[in-house]
Formats: sequence, C-alpha cells, structure tokens
Amino acid sequence: MEFDFKALVTVTFTLFAIIDIIGSVPVLISLKSKMGGINEMKATLISGVLMILFLFTGEPLLNLLGLDVRSFAVGGSIVIFILGLEMVLGLEFFKSEKDVRAATVVPIAFPLIAGSGTLTTIISLKANYTQTIVLIAILVNLIIVFVVLKSLTLIERALGPAGLIAVRKFFGVVLLAIAVKIFASNAHGLIK
Repeated sequence: MEFDFKALVTVTFTLFAIIDIIGSVPVLISLKSKMGGINEMKATLISGVLMILFLFTGEPLLNLLGLDVRSFAVGGSIVIFILGLEMVLGLEFFKSEKDVRAATVVPIAFPLIAGSGTLTTIISLKANYTQTIVLIAILVNLIIVFVVLKSLTLIERALGPAGLIAVRKFFGVVLLAIAVKIFASNAHGLIK
C-alpha cells in the first residue's frame, strides 16, 4: 500500500482551516496580555491529547450512543459549514468562555484549538481517510499550533489587522467547500 500524500495534504489543510490558529491570533494575543503569557507547550499538548483521544475513541463512543460515522460526518459537515460561514461573514455562532485563570486549558487548548469543530472534523475525516493520514495531519497541525503560539507578536506585526481578516475569510471559504464535500460523500447512504 503506497502512502497517499495528496490525502495527507487535504486532511492537514482541512484541520489547519478548522483549528484556525491564524484566525485565533487576535484572541490569543489579548489572552496573552491579560495573563502575562501563555504556556505554549502545555496548550499544544492538551489540545493534542484531546484530538488524538477523539481520533481513537470517537467512533466507539458514537457506537455507544447508537450513531455511525456517516451520520456523525453529515452532522459534522453542517458544523464545519457553520464555522466556515462564521469566518466568511464575521459572525460568532460558537461562543467561548472568557475565564482567564484557566485560559491555557480553557479557552486556548479547548475550544480554541481542539474545539467541537476540530473534534467533529476528525471523526468526519476518519469517514473518508485512513486513521494514519488523520493522525499525521493532527501531529503536523500541533507543530504549526506550537510555532504560532510561540510567534504571536511576530505574526500580529507581519499580517496586520487587514491581513488577519483576509486569512480568516480565505479559510472560511475553504471550509465551506470542504463541508459540502464531506456532506455529499456521506449523506447518500443515510437518506432512504
């Protein structure tokens, strides 16, 4: 079996768009200034554990609830679609807690990095791609998350406010397209 590099790029890019670490830079910068710093390694590790745990136990958990991966993928595609709309239109459907004391875990590791959208996407992607591809994509994204968390001030200066908005809107459109693809490839078997 040969390694599917194209699939890896697709899954990595999908997770990158969903995690939206670049789009979260303004929120992260304000949290960092309120807290006097962010524990980048801790935030990355906690979000990584959540994502990997969901990759391996998400499906058995769904089975326990009487759901299959296709149903969850369709539901997930709707969440991804809403996240994409949120990014493109500049609206906020998903609210995050603003408790600064536990900010490394909540809201940085969860839900900013490994939020419901990310966890839903992992299960949705698992319906279309191998577990190995999704795992490697998660690890690649965790490296990106760590680098971004370490370089917050530099990124803010480089992109500027207009640049951050443009990046967020671009990834929003990508997410809308990905959501439609996941929905189309999983919905046909559910509707009888």
